Amino acid sequence: MKKFINKTDDILKESLSGFATAHADLVSLNLEPNFLTRINKANNKVAIISGGGSGHEPLHAGYIGYGMLDAACPGHVFTSPTPDQMLAAAEAVHADKGILFIVKNYAGDVMNFEMAAEMLPFESATVLTSDDCAVVNSTYTTGRRGVAGTVIVEKCVGSLAETGADLQTCKALGDKVNARTASIGAALSSCTVPAAGRPTFDISETELEMGVGIHGEPGRRRETMREADAIVTDMIEAILTDFKTKDLSPTHQEALLLVNGFGATPLMELYLIYNTAAKLFAEHGIKISRSLVGNYVTALDMAGASITLCLLDDEIKQHWDSPVHTVGLRWAM
Repeated sequence: MKKFINKTDDILKESLSGFATAHADLVSLNLEPNFLTRINKANNKVAIISGGGSGHEPLHAGYIGYGMLDAACPGHVFTSPTPDQMLAAAEAVHADKGILFIVKNYAGDVMNFEMAAEMLPFESATVLTSDDCAVVNSTYTTGRRGVAGTVIVEKCVGSLAETGADLQTCKALGDKVNARTASIGAALSSCTVPAAGRPTFDISETELEMGVGIHGEPGRRRETMREADAIVTDMIEAILTDFKTKDLSPTHQEALLLVNGFGATPLMELYLIYNTAAKLFAEHGIKISRSLVGNYVTALDMAGASITLCLLDDEIKQHWDSPVHTVGLRWAM
């Protein structure tokens, strides 16, 4: 293993400290327990908190700021944060309108956020993201995995919270965005967790993993490597099939297309994937009116990418387009 590391046990603390120092205009870091908050606490709004294992940067700390998260709780690499982190973060950002947790659907995250919610002295609710259509059940989750669609949920719910909407209204929008979103990923290589010191799984130069998870979990199947167009075609078919099973027809609808890199895939290749995906969706009568391409939910140093389609309506468009100011997403009207 060749990485820029001093001591494996110190990587999270040192990385978080570097992040907070580099972006001191946006975030503040608390250590022991680890959590990050907006530099200026927002008042009189639902506080939006997310978190999960580290290694998916810029998720989640990179989305702290105006129009998105109030706080994020980073666990160790690919490991859920603990309830005490969530409780401390909630106490720090609570603004008298309740706490909304946005949680990716992994067993450890779900369990620990539930424990934290039960111990909170004020009202809370949870949006569970489950956009991964590759696997229905796995040993890592309590159902469908939460992957890149989490960013879309955090952006839309964060925007709504800025308007002063109440807790249940914010939750309802998060649940709606999640239901209208589907993702699938493909990996060309494994990632290497620093504590393990070796790749999570072995894969040859002539193979790819279709439907891989963001921790390196197995996908739908191991396949022979093919041209990009053929790979993307299979990914698009999986997404369209998923919408069909949910009785949602994307035909003649506007959509947001997110092509996300897993950490080691060049932007040149991500835009190539986007080009093919946009053409294929257009052939199915889907109008791509919003786009995002880049590394937004990574898996350390994995080579691979995911495709996410979110079906838009006027409400979702409004909150996707609204101003946001974070490390990972930043735009004005």
